[in-house]
Amino acid sequence: MYKKVLLAFDGSIEGRRALREGARVAQLCNAEVFLLAVVEVSAGAGTLEGGFAISITEQVEIYTKILGEGVERLKAMGFSPTARLGMGEAGREIAAVAREIDANLVVVGHRPDGLLARWFSSVGTYLVKNLGCSVLIAQTEIGDEEFARLLTGSAAEA
Repeated sequence: MYKKVLLAFDGSIEGRRALREGARVAQLCNAEVFLLAVVEVSAGAGTLEGGFAISITEQVEIYTKILGEGVERLKAMGFSPTARLGMGEAGREIAAVAREIDANLVVVGHRPDGLLARWFSSVGTYLVKNLGCSVLIAQTEIGDEEFARLLTGSAAEA
């Protein structure tokens, strides 16, 4: 069903859930996995949830580490992901990469409050309205141990 899955990953708890849920779908479909982290660029600095401003350079460093974490998690799950650090408005960047790679499914996390609410409210809505592929807004509560058990179980079934 899905042959190319784009996982938008921001390193948050919700992002980790989305990574696991998207990876599980990709595993079940034997799909190719693409990982994207987006640095939102606006007026040269970003604002963290606590109100602290950080420079674009610092944001790039942070998101490069986040992207590396996501790649390592996916590799541990048996994937060989293609990873990219994007710059710009998250919804537009995710949509552009999804179209570029011809994704069949885009997976983002859901966090209803705070800075990362953009992944659901504006970003999720934007993606649903502007993409011709499926969009999964992951909310499943699943821990690393349960996820590992599911991976092992499906490997035994195959």
